[in-house]
This record gives sequence, C-alpha cells and structure tokens, in this order.
Amino acid sequence: MPDSPTTNAPELTVSEIAASLKRTIETNYDHVRVRGELGRVTVARSGHMYADIKDDKAVLNTVMWKGQVQRLPFRPEEGLEVVAEGKLSIYAGRSNYQLIAATMRPAGAGALMALLEERKKKLAREGLFDPAHRKALPYLPRTIGVVTSPTGAVIRDILHRIRDRFPVRVIVWPALVQGDLAAGQVEAGIRGFNAMTGAARPDMLIVARGGGSIEDLWPFNEENVVRAAFESEIPLISAVGHETDTTLIDHVSDARAPTPTGAAEMAVPLRSELLLNTNEYGARLKRALSARVSGHRDRLRAARLPRGESLFDSRRQRLDYAGAALPRATLTLAERAGARLRHASARLPAPIILIREAAQRLTQAGTRLANGLRVATSGKRLALTQTATRLQPAPLRSQARRSREKLVEVAGRARPSFQRILEDRRKALLGESKLLETLSYQATLERGYALVRGKDGQLIRRSDTAAAEARLTLSFADGQVEAIPEHGRPGASASTGGGKKSAARTKQSPRKRRPGTAPPDPEDQGTLF
Repeated sequence: MPDSPTTNAPELTVSEIAASLKRTIETNYDHVRVRGELGRVTVARSGHMYADIKDDKAVLNTVMWKGQVQRLPFRPEEGLEVVAEGKLSIYAGRSNYQLIAATMRPAGAGALMALLEERKKKLAREGLFDPAHRKALPYLPRTIGVVTSPTGAVIRDILHRIRDRFPVRVIVWPALVQGDLAAGQVEAGIRGFNAMTGAARPDMLIVARGGGSIEDLWPFNEENVVRAAFESEIPLISAVGHETDTTLIDHVSDARAPTPTGAAEMAVPLRSELLLNTNEYGARLKRALSARVSGHRDRLRAARLPRGESLFDSRRQRLDYAGAALPRATLTLAERAGARLRHASARLPAPIILIREAAQRLTQAGTRLANGLRVATSGKRLALTQTATRLQPAPLRSQARRSREKLVEVAGRARPSFQRILEDRRKALLGESKLLETLSYQATLERGYALVRGKDGQLIRRSDTAAAEARLTLSFADGQVEAIPEHGRPGASASTGGGKKSAARTKQSPRKRRPGTAPPDPEDQGTLF
C-alpha cells in the first residue's frame, strides 16, 4: 500500500472545530437585533423557551433562558412578529447556530394592538369585564393605597390634590410603571394591599401612571395585572395615561379616572363643599324645626284648652267627698268584720270535745295494735316450730351414714385396680433399673476396664497423650489410683519389658454410687481400658 502524501495541515477533532466556530461566532456576533415572525414556540418544564424566528427565506433557532422569559412584557405566541436582541452561538450537539435572546418585544404598534385585542376578547369571554363585579367606592375613605412610581410627578399630583380636597392617610406602594419588571411589581402592589390587615389596610386603591405610548403603557395590559385588579377585594380606581389612553385594567377596575389627578378627585370629596353643604343643611334643619314648632303652637292655641288649674277642680272635689266618707266607711267595715268573726266562732266545736274524740281514737288504735301484735307473734312462733322440726339431727345422721357406706363401697371396688396399676409401675421401674445397670460404665469397669484422666480431669484416649502427662488418674470399679507415666521409648509396652516401668501407686480412693442415683455416662467420665 503506497504511503499517504505528507501535509502540514493539523488534524482537528470534531469538538475542536465546534469550539473554534463557537468562539468565532460569539466574538463577531456578540450583540445582534433580529426581527421576524415567531414559529414553534415551546416553553420547557425548566422554564426555558425554545422558538424559531423566521421570515420568508430563512429560520433562526432561538433560545431564551428562564430568567429572561419571566420578565417578558407579553406572551410569545406563534405568528407574532417580534424584535429579539442577544448573541449568536453554536449548539455543537446538532451542528447548528442559534440566537440566545436576552430581550424580546412585539415589532410595532400593529402587532401590539392585535395582541391587545386578542387578550381583551379572551378576558371578556371569562367575564372579567362584567359590570356586575364592580364595587361601590367608599364616600369618605380613611386610608388610600396608591400603586405607582414614588419618584414621578403622578404621586405628587395625587398627594397635592388629596391634601387640598380632603386630607386623609395615603400609603404608597413603590412600583415601576414602565419596562419588563413593571407588570410584576404592579401586581405585587395590588395583592400586597389586599393582604394587609388591621387599621393600616386601605379602604380604596389607586393604580396610577402618566401618559405614554402603547409600549409604555403595556404593563397595565398584562394578564397578571388585570387578574389582580379583578380579584382585589378593595375598591380600585385605575388612572393610567390620559383620558384618551385605554388599558385592560380600566375594564376590570371599579372606577376609571381620566388622569391621576382625576382619581384623587374621585377618591375624596371637596372639604369646602362638605362644610358648605353641612352649614346649609344645618340652617335648613333649624328653619324646618322653627316652622314645625310654630305650627304646633298655633294649633294648640286654636284648640282653646282650659287653664291648668281648672283641670284639678273636679279632682279636689272628689277628694273632699272621699275624706268625709272615710270615717263612716271604716266603722262600717269594722262592724261587718266583727259579725263575720262571731258567726265563725259559733260554728266551731268546744276544745274539750275535740280532746275527748282524739283520746277515744287513740284508745281504739292501741287496742287494735295489741291484737295485731298477738296474732303476729303466734304466727312467727308456729313458723319457728316448723323450721326446728325440719332441722332435727336424726335425718342428718342418717344421710351421713348412707354417704359413708357408699364411699366404702366405691373404695372396695377401686382397690384392686389401684393395686394392679401400682404393680405394673413397680415392674416397669425394676426393668428400667436393670437396663440402666447393664448400660452403666460401672459394669464395664467390673469386667476389668479402667478410665484414664490427666491432671486437669480430661480423659486420655491415646498412649502418646498419656506419655506427655506428668500424672495420671486411673479409675477402677472399686476406686481410683494415681500413676506417673514412664517417659521411655515411644511405643514401649510394660507387659513385654520393652520399656522401663516406673508407674507407682500413690493413692486409692474407692467410689461407690449412692442408692437411687443413676450411674454416670461413660462418655462423660473417660475412656474404658
């Protein structure tokens, strides 16, 4: 295979080419302004917006990050002509260039008016412009909340007009009235005043701004501002622009003022007019009261009422007659009461007769009581005698004798069964005892075997283990002996003389099993030899 021709051109990776192109484009097109029609507008769940800006010959992919999307003064929609500003960049993952937009606005008043008309129809279909939702303005508000710029001429005109007409408390909520952030701040002002509680809560709200172009007044056409004004529980006056300017907030407010100064005049009455009206009403009231009193006085005079002294003449005469008749009436009443008392005393019986009758009734009751006690005592004595007769010891003795005879009979029948059961248990126990003695390691020791343990009591099963011990304990059937193993040749046998025998009997301790105890298990005691 022939060698490839040599060249000085460097070999670049795809990523290096993409990075170089990105740096070049972002450096040369770090700020561009693009005008075109929106197409394929998508707002991702992250809040970023992806759209196409196109004309009749080309399409430019556009990206706007979440922070810039939230500050847009309008809602981007497909088919809307816009002007976007930002920088060009490259998305290396798809090898295409794109516009990273920082700002975006509708292109021209025509587009804004079309968007405004469409939004107006949408809100009207939802019923936000229905006059039935409008609230009445308070006649004399104690506190007025104003949402406007704190540094403009609008707030000065409002405060000056309120101070001249009827001084009340005014709370200003600072807010931008122009730009991308204006709509959010105006909405926050309306909702903030509604969230207030206590004496500081305004009785009326004024949303004010001076005149301007449709772009300048656009924040008051935003849907969030319109909905905040519609949901306001406090009556709201919109004073945005001049008399010829109309925004969507004017359609949902409870009243619309042609100018901010006009809003102040609508909010509070003129103090001098109130004083003048009050004085006029007071004078009219005084004149009406005077006329009414004069009329009643004239009617009283025309009625020709008698003098006041003459009204008491008949009453005095009746009092004199009653005073003259009082002694005779008292005497007559006393005589009548005495006659009724004498008549009642004549009908009453003599006390001695009442006492005799009561004594007679008491004697009769005592006689009946004695007879009743005798009869009751006789009945109780008879019942006690009958009970004593039933409780004689002879029947009880007879019943006890019959029970004892029955118990002796049952015991006689049960004794053979108990003896048979005891005999079976005794034979079974004897068989188990013999089996236990047969399986006991003691019987094995009786046949000439022995158990070998070391000094720590562990059993020894091998000769090399026994040779390593310093002292051994040998258990026989009749006792134990201690021995010292011979440390000679491995495998030497004492019986054949192959090794030197040095085992010495040092101690014998016979062990006897206590009666009634089971012999120990050979596996637990040691090895049998």
